[in-house]
Amino acid sequence: MTNPTPDGTDDRPALTRVVAVDPAKFAEAYWGRQPLLTRADELAGPGGFRDLLSPEAVDELLSERGLRTPFLRVADKGAVLPASAFTGPGGAGAEIGDQVLDDKALKLYADGATLVLQGLHRIWPPLIRYAGRLGSELRQPLQVNAYLTPAGNRGFATHYDTHDVFVLQVDGTKRWRIHEPVLPEPLERQAWGGRADEVGAVAEGPAALDVVLAPGDALYLPRGWLHSAEAQGERSLHLTFGVRALTRYALVEELLGLAAEDQRLRATLPYGMDVADAGQVAAELTETVGALRDWLLTADPAVVAERLRARAWPASRPAPVRPLAQLAYAEGLAPDNRVTAREGLHWDLRDDGPEHVVLRLTGRTLRFPAFCAPAVRTALDGRAHRVGDLPGLDDDADRLVLARRLLREAVLVPA
Repeated sequence: MTNPTPDGTDDRPALTRVVAVDPAKFAEAYWGRQPLLTRADELAGPGGFRDLLSPEAVDELLSERGLRTPFLRVADKGAVLPASAFTGPGGAGAEIGDQVLDDKALKLYADGATLVLQGLHRIWPPLIRYAGRLGSELRQPLQVNAYLTPAGNRGFATHYDTHDVFVLQVDGTKRWRIHEPVLPEPLERQAWGGRADEVGAVAEGPAALDVVLAPGDALYLPRGWLHSAEAQGERSLHLTFGVRALTRYALVEELLGLAAEDQRLRATLPYGMDVADAGQVAAELTETVGALRDWLLTADPAVVAERLRARAWPASRPAPVRPLAQLAYAEGLAPDNRVTAREGLHWDLRDDGPEHVVLRLTGRTLRFPAFCAPAVRTALDGRAHRVGDLPGLDDDADRLVLARRLLREAVLVPA
């Protein structure tokens, strides 16, 4: 039995909408390792994915929402078309030159091009909500694109992505041919174009997985797995949720950045050294590797984590807030009102001397008297709280002042 939430979803894990296996098994056996096909009749939740995006919603986005680049990309015969092929002036009162033109999009699609709606996790409410929930569970930032392909057409040649994807078939059917990686677990800067010949050769061989996705089916693909997709006898609409996870190489990059603190690693190479001579480089390389090894043994995990935080936090945004409703709630706040932390908010509360605490958020900090710490920490614990019950403050007047500030700063939201 599940309980509906205010946004019309339920309290089941978001992952259960896209995989049928237990999350622990998915993490152990599939995450980053191998593809997973899940048929519609195996999945929990409402049938299909039309509640997230439908063909009618695509029509609305293309015709009435004033999309600009890069929210639409168009691919035809394996090539991405220039934005000028489907954009133009916004008209009176919209002094822009790159608004998506519905008539141009219509013609391109009718002639066989694939339309790619990008960044839907930022502009389409059902996907904003679901992507937020799924990203919170995975603890990874997500991007959501939709691919609308005419019958019998393929938008992109065989390629691989440098991020994991969940593919959700919304409408029509699409044949997917999956091949094993030519480069397992590629980094973002190791795109498939640099290995196009190898990718093409592998794609000519037998597929590891050759399936047709029907509405409600889902497919998980780890980064690096080769794939191509072709609409069958009717148009096809599918969603891809791209998981932009950090890798161990991110740790390496941060360690190298910190290694500049070591004087031995900043030393100038010997006078007159020929850096093209392997023999001369060998001695310096040996000494440098030794110095680097010594330094790495002193690396502080807390310092590395601080640097990774600066990368990870800005990569995902918390749940949207409605400015007018938020301010009205703050102005009319009473002790009996309930508040909760904004979903998906990244925060860290720590001491700032003996008399203050600092709440660190993405791109900003808020400073409070130290006696506010218990109330702030309680308000941000993920549960709903009555304002009059926030601990550590002398009276309701102080609690209201604190809660109003946190509401105006979009840290808390009405529960």
